[in-house]
Amino acid sequence: MEVEQSDNECIWFDPELVEGDPRHYFDIHYWHQQAAVTGSAKGRGTTFFVRGPKMEMALRHYYRGGLFGKLVKDQYWFTGWETTRCGAELTLLAYLRAKKLPVPRPVAARAVKSGRTYRADILVEKVPGARDLVAILCEHALLAHDYRAIGRLVRRLHDAGVCHTDLNIHNILRDKKGKLWLIDFDKCQQRDGEQWKEDNLARLHRSFKKEKEKRQIHWQPEDWAAVLKGYNKIRK
Repeated sequence: MEVEQSDNECIWFDPELVEGDPRHYFDIHYWHQQAAVTGSAKGRGTTFFVRGPKMEMALRHYYRGGLFGKLVKDQYWFTGWETTRCGAELTLLAYLRAKKLPVPRPVAARAVKSGRTYRADILVEKVPGARDLVAILCEHALLAHDYRAIGRLVRRLHDAGVCHTDLNIHNILRDKKGKLWLIDFDKCQQRDGEQWKEDNLARLHRSFKKEKEKRQIHWQPEDWAAVLKGYNKIRK
């Protein structure tokens, strides 16, 4: 990653993926002018999908959640460039890719400081032809070996010492070749110890049950046993 830094702004970018002024890459109007906006997704904010010179990408602005987010929408306390939400997420993605984990390739990030606070954006690879597990399970059930693969993926993440603080089935994707991916590493971090791993698994389990109640996904409680078999590296 290359870094361009001034008193009030820091931009990290991959020179192999970013052409020209990297600041343009965080301006959705720029992408509209290029007729390169390919879609969007609603969450806490709007994630825009844009077609870059090398790949399709996801552009996301950082927004606060919870009650505090209703008062302060997108400002964060500044303690240093590397500890900004975008800087930390970009660094973690690079670490996970070095560990051969299936996560999106980081493209660029920007933090803009104003007084003692900052706002931030991040741009990452959009995994081609991938859909989240919620969308897939709304259409059809998965087989036991699919659930074991999910368990193995989470185990690989934990073996790398990374806690995904929002591990749910919206953040696990499967592409057209059947490969699984993990996305959305905002506020995620490397950790020591073991208890957080159990908490991570419990959070994932709750997300299956939640979507079963909310959307009637094709999932049954007994499917969770296959996830645990994969996590514990039990082949059958």
